Amino acid sequence: MAAALPQYGWILAVTTIAFVFSSFGNRANDVANSFATSVAARSLTMAQAGVISILAEFLGAVVLGSRVTNTIKNGIISLEPFRKSPSVLMTAMGSAEISSATWLMVATRLGLEEMGAGTACAIVLGTFFGTLALAYVFFLSYLHRVVVLRDERMRPWHIPLGPLLRRESPPLYWPGRKAMLVDHYLSAHERHQRTDDAAQQQQQQQQQQPEKDAEDPPSPDRDADHPPGTSSIRRPDPPPHERFLAPVAHLPLYHPRRVRGLLLFGFLQGVTRDCVTHSSNRLEAVHGKAPRYDNRIEHLWTYPQVLSAIMMSIAHGSNDVANAVGPWAAVYQTYNTGQVGSRSPAPVWILAVAGFLLGAGFWIMGYHIVRSLGNKITQLSPTRGFAMELGAAITVLLASRLSLPISTTQTITGAVVGVSLMNLDWGATNWRQLAFIFLGWVLTLPVAGLLSGLLTAMALNVPQFV
Repeated sequence: MAAALPQYGWILAVTTIAFVFSSFGNRANDVANSFATSVAARSLTMAQAGVISILAEFLGAVVLGSRVTNTIKNGIISLEPFRKSPSVLMTAMGSAEISSATWLMVATRLGLEEMGAGTACAIVLGTFFGTLALAYVFFLSYLHRVVVLRDERMRPWHIPLGPLLRRESPPLYWPGRKAMLVDHYLSAHERHQRTDDAAQQQQQQQQQQPEKDAEDPPSPDRDADHPPGTSSIRRPDPPPHERFLAPVAHLPLYHPRRVRGLLLFGFLQGVTRDCVTHSSNRLEAVHGKAPRYDNRIEHLWTYPQVLSAIMMSIAHGSNDVANAVGPWAAVYQTYNTGQVGSRSPAPVWILAVAGFLLGAGFWIMGYHIVRSLGNKITQLSPTRGFAMELGAAITVLLASRLSLPISTTQTITGAVVGVSLMNLDWGATNWRQLAFIFLGWVLTLPVAGLLSGLLTAMALNVPQFV
């Protein structure tokens, strides 16, 4: 079908480019809505959250995303003035997409988301009790071995063994080599302190070693001994530029090893950064106000927290995809039909592209928001993170049911502050970081609106373009 307004194809092209960056920046910024608390609580690594984010956002956008989007979300402005000049609407929507993409990228970089009642009841009850039985037979056996028996060989792929895990020596395939339980409260400050203590203890032992050698003959097993705690210290991973670029910096730019290092840096730099630990004395004081629970209990809550994060991500993909697709769909429909409509059909392929870009945005730039909304506000752990995500999800669902336009970013931030206040200590909340986040909210509307208005005015007043 021939386009009704082919002379304005450049507007569609520019809007499409802006749509790509808007979708990318939307997920990079709104990562806080779904995965910041899970990563900060160490329930997921950045790489794991990145993979889940791409899959969940794609699923939410394509399967659950709206096939028809409102041209102007929530009816903020009237479309009547654009009826006689559809090209002006195309220009306005394109400018909105460009300003949205620009502000999202800048804000992210600065770190500023029927069937019958009887049948339905039977399905719900059957699903509930069936899931309960499966969890008791398989999942509880696995958790008993991980949490109670502290079997370091256990991994999630051993869950299908079920009752066999109750044996004293179960038949494990591909066993692990280290414990799955992690210290959900370990900060860089504490890690450095432990490393310094262990190094000092090792130095003292080495100073005492000559005296022991004079008294006792050397033993071949002596080298296997380590000072207490040294072997359990996990050295921090080097930053991406030291891991991928520094080893090949001396090689020519065209050398295969350097090209490989550049590609790995570009692809993995966003998910190989340490977004959880910190070395700030002030944050250490804030975290010290929050009570700390047994890591075995915290580990039990990592599973429901990850599930709640996935559901939040799917909901985000199905709902917020309209923020990026809406203006583009309006330009695309106007370009093809030459008419202005209040609702614009969104092709499935553009929903798929938007879903992928939403996930890719987190993979590349999401770490900025994870740092801002993670442990910088308060001490996070799986128990606290699950409460935050569940509270935010309930709020979003109620708002959707009541047709209230709310910000998922503000919702999860409020949930984080609410859980922090339950520590019953004002000092357990980093109010300075909260003020920085609030500043981002205040700047969003005027900055994005001003950019969009200026771009529209410039385009409308250049005769050779319009």
